[in-house]
Amino acid sequence: QLRLVESGGGLVQAGGSLILSCAASGRTSNIYSMAWFRQAPGKEREFVASLTRSGDNANYADSVKGRFTISRDNGGITLYLQMNSLKLEDTAVYYCAARPAYSTKSYKAYVYWGQGTQVTVSS
Repeated sequence: QLRLVESGGGLVQAGGSLILSCAASGRTSNIYSMAWFRQAPGKEREFVASLTRSGDNANYADSVKGRFTISRDNGGITLYLQMNSLKLEDTAVYYCAARPAYSTKSYKAYVYWGQGTQVTVSS
């Protein structure tokens, strides 16, 4: 089994920065791509960014392009999300996800999920 654990969430003022981390353990050989999703209250879970294990193919939601950066290290099993210029609308629970195939923006395609970490942006 594969386990994902997110950390780094918190309260930040608009315009500030946060770094989220996602540590994978267990059957990490099952990972080919990893991604960040987020879900605000009353809204559907939405794609934020994804990255292949090799780190050579990153994709971003239009809403975060130029502000967020996804990266991986530790042999591709630790995922990060550097979030800059945070906006009120970035407030959500952020989830790390992984799958044993190419990355996709559809949350339904991901097999493994973390428990989520809350990010709250205040004015």
